[in-house]
Amino acid sequence: MGLIVRSSSLHGAGVYATAPVKKGARILEYTGPRLTAKQCEGMYADTEVTYLFGMDDGDTIIDGFGMAAFVNHACDPNCETDQIDNRIWILALRDIAAGEELTYDYNLYDGDPVEQAQCYCGLKGCRRTMFS
Repeated sequence: MGLIVRSSSLHGAGVYATAPVKKGARILEYTGPRLTAKQCEGMYADTEVTYLFGMDDGDTIIDGFGMAAFVNHACDPNCETDQIDNRIWILALRDIAAGEELTYDYNLYDGDPVEQAQCYCGLKGCRRTMFS
């Protein structure tokens, strides 16, 4: 699948399709070391940027690296995440055109939505936060 990381109007860098992507396609796996929630406590206390992704079991967290960590949040995304066979995948919610930035709804749940994780996607229905 043709993908590239480059500057994004949403946030820093983003992932873009260089070829069309069909609805339902597994685009990227979210990879990185798997840690417990306890191991992650305070890990990124001095930075606003993290690439932590919580697994369905409520205790395993992926400290992401690789291309999938650069997929940005949007309130009306073209992708979604799903845990399949104990792996996190980014899947196409609809057909995605070449040149389009990949996005998914982060649905954050830990932190202060007023002070942290503001959304600037500017899309119709933007809720102004990355919290669910």
